[in-house]
Amino acid sequence: MQTHLAPEFAGTRDGDAAEAILRKCVHCGFCTATCPTYQLLGDELDGPRGRIYLIKQVLEGAPVTRATQQHLDRCLTCRNCESTCPSGVQYGQLVDIGRRVVEEKVARPGGERSVRWLLKEGLTSPLFKPAMALGQAVRPLLPATLKKKVPPRAGAAAHRWPTREHARKVLLLQGCVQPAMLPNINSATARVLDAAGIQTLVADDAGCCGAIRSHLNDHEGGLDDMRRNVDAWWPKVSSGAVEAIVMNASGCGVMVKDYDRALAHDPAYAEKAARIAALTRDLSELLPELVPALAHKVHAAEHPGVHAYHPPCTLQHGQRLRGGVEAGLRALGFDVRTAANESHLCCGSAGTYSVLQPELSEKLRDRKLSNLQPLAPASIVSANIGCIQHLQGGTATPVKHWIELVDEALA
Repeated sequence: MQTHLAPEFAGTRDGDAAEAILRKCVHCGFCTATCPTYQLLGDELDGPRGRIYLIKQVLEGAPVTRATQQHLDRCLTCRNCESTCPSGVQYGQLVDIGRRVVEEKVARPGGERSVRWLLKEGLTSPLFKPAMALGQAVRPLLPATLKKKVPPRAGAAAHRWPTREHARKVLLLQGCVQPAMLPNINSATARVLDAAGIQTLVADDAGCCGAIRSHLNDHEGGLDDMRRNVDAWWPKVSSGAVEAIVMNASGCGVMVKDYDRALAHDPAYAEKAARIAALTRDLSELLPELVPALAHKVHAAEHPGVHAYHPPCTLQHGQRLRGGVEAGLRALGFDVRTAANESHLCCGSAGTYSVLQPELSEKLRDRKLSNLQPLAPASIVSANIGCIQHLQGGTATPVKHWIELVDEALA
């Protein structure tokens, strides 16, 4: 795609990066066929190709409007289009650049600014945990829309962390909202790894991976989150005390694996960030070696029925990890199946999207659940807290992390 950047963008870091991405696009339109918002809305400007044209026009100096901002806002950043694109267009990076530029040029209404500020500051705040505890205490009194965002209080088992020491050690990012909302995911991860002879360590100073602020156009705030995590992990990483940094939320994983690119221009952090990114593994990437170690300890027969697996976009499109969870769980004896239709499509969670675009988000959630329904599953399993909580808001079928299923079946 021929591009002529406006003088204000020519030669800048974002301008050069965007131009390189734009030049790869041959506007073939394959991406529109797999774009969730295009399928719902049928508007070219609510599909990847249309949004690419909008970003191109903005970078070439065309007037930027509120409509431009809304079309970019409606993108889930699921990156399904990247999996489909025959030209290797890095759409996720491009839309991040486009959103940053548009955010500087178009003033949002006060209500939108307030909600977005509350999300990026509230979800990453130490006050989130007591606020969630309060919400859980009064959950029966909450309105239905809010109740869907507040899971029931976890039982005592959710806080049972193994105490054995092992020669093999990994770091685990607990995340910003996961310890308060669904703490059993982290403790189940530690228990399963413990059963396989791997000790799980946590760096207390590590927090949000940076995704929340970055996706809400607080670019510098997102970079600060990344630097804080690098500093928190570096003592264990630099000493060789851990063999990997494990992510059990695929949304965090796709972000931490991108630290090398995000911090490449920071001389104080570039080298460290590259080391961190290289050491980062989604939990599912450990499955091939976990399966032999757990084969005689996991009793899948005690958890019969079909377990429907929803692969998060951040896993299958962002990290390009496909089939590993299903293969690993089947090898352990579970009957795991994906939807016959549209297993590649987003469930509508997409980080804060379910709050900012609730109508589109719920339509995608209901579409996902309707495609899983024919499996008549005993449970639905996924690999990202956002997907898990979002899907649970639309079904009575238990929705959990796949590691929780393994943990439940451990002897």
